[in-house]
Amino acid sequence: MADRILFLCPHNAAKGVIAAAYFNHFAQQSELPLTADSAGTEPSEVVAPNVVTMLNHEGIDVSQHQPRRVNTDELAVAKRIISMGCTAEELGIEAERIEQWSDIPMVSKDPNGAREAIRAHVERLIAELRKRYES
Repeated sequence: MADRILFLCPHNAAKGVIAAAYFNHFAQQSELPLTADSAGTEPSEVVAPNVVTMLNHEGIDVSQHQPRRVNTDELAVAKRIISMGCTAEELGIEAERIEQWSDIPMVSKDPNGAREAIRAHVERLIAELRKRYES
């Protein structure tokens, strides 16, 4: 089983979905033994429609993703936890276990800016992990 990267955002309807989708896309291209998932602390009913459309234009389908609440088991086993709005306190874990990406614009106000910022973070993460797995 591949190691898991966990992306968190409060509603699991936009930022975390975008990050996990990009990560899985690039990890597969790079043949990294990693997969990503996303979850939230206050999940929405559905993924934001503009996120589905935006990623669909890039050939990435997230239309079947169901926003969900993060659970303690997945927090315990995640190789890496990256948050875009969830805090260690509300997750009940040590702050050192969470990497915060706090420079992402709100998807509802700047969807393209958010997408580009998340993609840049994910590309840097993939490059870092590729070096680690190649050595």
